[in-house]
Amino acid sequence: MKKTLLIPLIAAISFGSHALTLTSNDIQEGTRMADTFAFQGFGCTGDNVSPQLQWKDAPQGTKSFAITAYDPDAPTGSGWWHWVALDIPASQNSVDRGASGKLDGMREMNNDYGVAGFGGACPPKGHGMHRYQFTVWALPTEKLELPSNPSNALIGYMLNASALDSAKLTATYVSE
Repeated sequence: MKKTLLIPLIAAISFGSHALTLTSNDIQEGTRMADTFAFQGFGCTGDNVSPQLQWKDAPQGTKSFAITAYDPDAPTGSGWWHWVALDIPASQNSVDRGASGKLDGMREMNNDYGVAGFGGACPPKGHGMHRYQFTVWALPTEKLELPSNPSNALIGYMLNASALDSAKLTATYVSE
């Protein structure tokens, strides 16, 4: 008797719930990124173009989004932040290829190369494959509250502490 009532209830709940999802026309889960999305400098010869990203099914209460691109495999002991874009309006659900530097009204923080905006993949030669985690964060505020000139580690902490949901797409790259 209890199973008869429980199964329809579980089905109803699962049909009504959606998780934030992230997709891209430019990069795919687990596959090597094109040189278009690699850095120009530090020994790398890519085009340093930010990839197209789109997301859907943001949770109720989302007032802004953030995008991060992070390499957990960088030989730094703390990874490498390639892109931190904040205060993306809740009405927006995508960024075009090459959007970095053209995100009106949004904040692009300094990446670990030391410049604002997107900095492409550039693992050290001979260091093997690196993962690049592109994450979109659904946030409950229009602007993420941060001190002036925050570190990317602090931004990452604040995103993890306040996000309503997040979705990740992990691409790879190797310098040959």
